Amino acid sequence: MILPKMPNFNLEGKRALVTGASSGIGIGCACALASSGAEVTLAARSLPKLKELHDEMNSKGWSSHILQLDIAEPKQIFEKISGDKAFDILVNSAGMGRHSNALDTTVEDFDAVMNVNLRGAYFITQAVAKNLVKEEKAGSLINISSQMAHVGGIDRSVYCASKFAVEGFTKAMALEFGPNKIRINTICPTFILTPMTQQTFDDPEKRAWINSKIKLDRVGEVEDIMGAVLYLASDASSLVTGSSLLVDGGWTAD
Repeated sequence: MILPKMPNFNLEGKRALVTGASSGIGIGCACALASSGAEVTLAARSLPKLKELHDEMNSKGWSSHILQLDIAEPKQIFEKISGDKAFDILVNSAGMGRHSNALDTTVEDFDAVMNVNLRGAYFITQAVAKNLVKEEKAGSLINISSQMAHVGGIDRSVYCASKFAVEGFTKAMALEFGPNKIRINTICPTFILTPMTQQTFDDPEKRAWINSKIKLDRVGEVEDIMGAVLYLASDASSLVTGSSLLVDGGWTAD
C-alpha cells in the first residue's frame, strides 16, 4: 500500500506581499508567512510602524522588506507593483470601515471605504496577477474579506457592500486566472480583537451582540487567522480557488 503524502505547508523560496501589514490582522498574516519561510514584503501607509515590524521580524531571523503603499491610490499600485518581480503570494489585509446608519451615509464616507476595500483590493490583486502571468508562474492571492460579506450588519451597509463585492470579483477572477495556475480566495473573519476594533469591544451593548452571535463563545484573536492564511498560501490548498474561508466562530451558521 502506498500511503498519501501530507501536503507541504513550507513557504521557503516564496515571495509574499502583505498589504495592511502595519497593524492587526496584517501583522498576523505577515508573521504566519515569514515564520513558514516566505520572504515577506510589508506594505502599508505608515512607515514608522512598518519599520518597527520589520525590525522585530528580522530579529527572529525571518526575511522581510518594507514598501510604503496606499492601496487607495491606484497610481501607487501601478508604479510600485506592476514593474516589480512577481510575488508568489498576495495577502491583501488593508481595509477600513466608517460605520453609520444607512440613512446617514455620506458620499465622502462611501468613497473612502470603497476606495480601500473594493477598488484598492481589486487593483492590487490585478497588479500581482499580471506579474505572475507575465512570468508564467503559479500563485496564491488572498483577500481578507469579512463575515460581513455573507450577512448583513447594523450600521454597516457600506462596509457590507464593499466586502460582498470582494467576494464577487474573487470568484470571477478565479475563473479567469485558473488556466494560469493562479489561485484566489478570501478569508472572512468575525470580529477580531485589534486596535481598530477595540472601540467596538469597549461598548457593552455591542460586545454583548458580538458574544451572542459567536457560537464558540469567544471573540476572535489575530492568531485565529494565521493558520487560515498559511493554508491558503501553501501547497496544502492547491485545489482551492474561488472560495471563502470563514473564520467566524459559527456566526454565519444561523
